[in-house]
Amino acid sequence: MVSHEGVASPLLAAARRLVGAMPLAVEAFDVPWDADADTVLPGASAALRKVDGGDGVLLLVDLYGATPARVAERLSRLGTPCHRISGLSLPMLLRALNYPEQGLDELARTAAAGARNGVVIDDA
Repeated sequence: MVSHEGVASPLLAAARRLVGAMPLAVEAFDVPWDADADTVLPGASAALRKVDGGDGVLLLVDLYGATPARVAERLSRLGTPCHRISGLSLPMLLRALNYPEQGLDELARTAAAGARNGVVIDDA
């Protein structure tokens, strides 16, 4: 996960609490609010290498077009197969964690569906 400070790390903590043992390797890379994408790229790359098991990496990003998204876009050009999804949410993360057997393409679709289906208008 690549996000602004205070987004990815708490979501990962919540997921660990709900899921327990993580079925997939997950790292939270929090980008400082005033950071430059070039400055944080080495740290983000190190986080990517930690979770890369050889089958590619799903990059969950908080806000499309913002600095974390630009960092994720640069990560995707470093040679590791990646899919990027913006709109990071707990439902998105949990959905991805519930389908560890899926390949990268299918897991990206599943995670995006989890985010969409996690938005519910509750008129009760």
